[in-house]
Amino acid sequence: MPTNGRHAAGAGALLAILRDGRPRTRGELARLTGLSRSTVSQRLDGLIGSRWVVESEGGISSGGRPAAVFAFNGAARVVLAADVGATRARLAVLDLGLNVLAERVADLPVELGPEPVLGGVADGFRELLAAAGRDPGQVCGVGVGLPGPVEHRTGRPVNPPIMPGWDGFAVPEWLRARLGAPVLVDNDVNVMALGEHWAARPAVDHLIYIKIGTGIGCGIISGGALHRGARGAAGDVGHIRVPASQAPCRCGNSGCLEAVAGGASMAATLRAAGIEARGSKDVVALMRAGDLRATRLVRQAGREVGAVMAAIVNFFNPSVIVIGGDVAEAGEQVLAGVRETIYSRSLPLATQHLAIRAGALGDRAGVVGAAVMVVEHVLAPAGIDRAAGA
Repeated sequence: MPTNGRHAAGAGALLAILRDGRPRTRGELARLTGLSRSTVSQRLDGLIGSRWVVESEGGISSGGRPAAVFAFNGAARVVLAADVGATRARLAVLDLGLNVLAERVADLPVELGPEPVLGGVADGFRELLAAAGRDPGQVCGVGVGLPGPVEHRTGRPVNPPIMPGWDGFAVPEWLRARLGAPVLVDNDVNVMALGEHWAARPAVDHLIYIKIGTGIGCGIISGGALHRGARGAAGDVGHIRVPASQAPCRCGNSGCLEAVAGGASMAATLRAAGIEARGSKDVVALMRAGDLRATRLVRQAGREVGAVMAAIVNFFNPSVIVIGGDVAEAGEQVLAGVRETIYSRSLPLATQHLAIRAGALGDRAGVVGAAVMVVEHVLAPAGIDRAAGA
């Protein structure tokens, strides 16, 4: 923690230290920040008054009266998080420590359009708040992941291939008017990458998250931070061209990775063979039931994804690749296909210590990541300083 600079003297710097979950005394905080004990006490008073910090029990004693210790209050506020997918949405209420207090999965196909889907999301949030015993006034922010390109600055979808009626829709404004809290919106794979990075932190600075579900997308953590690119389009690997394929894609082009290896394309291949499969979850269920055609499709999908990722591994040199999404539930069948191609086509130096694994959070990666996005925004030191007047 720096001991100089404008924010080092603010309440936000103290809160940033305490967010690691370890209670500390005034003296410890003074040493870590370079502030005087009286200034630390003043800053702590503001944080306690706002309920961001609480005085913890079990003070530290050096022989006399125990010194008071102070801890981050993860229960001070709650975050609402939505991971909106192609066919359903996972909704959750989380505290500031990113513990899930209540959650549900709602059948809200994104093709219904923005107002029906977001209306269902808002209604679901109200029900979950009641189930968690929390008041709407305790909500400090709302995080939403959408299954298409999103301009992060505005939170508006931009020409999303599978989201009719969503192009340019003012998602943050629409939800804020109904929920009364700030709303942050990003691409669903970006928020999943944030969730998996939080689950793996602080050890992993360079991570790639690949979602293989109805479609295919990629979230990039670079230098410990989410990399969105100039306009938020970074990581759209699902529409990279696969050599020798002419499969039509929903984006209007042909031969895209998503059209070859996505869950929707695998389900369509099985239906053409007379096997009932509506989507990616059905493909995985068939594979687990021993269907050889589904097993071959999943393994080949892993190889196709691995071929695209091999080039990205050479270019970006991540230390961890996390595979998520519905198809990741196929386990080693899909992971083996991805590993097989990456390790055979990438440079030895890039793969020497590369880990390729399934996600740690499973279906919760999106809601946890959406909550991470909100918490990091709300609790940013500069924002806390402004709110505290420090």
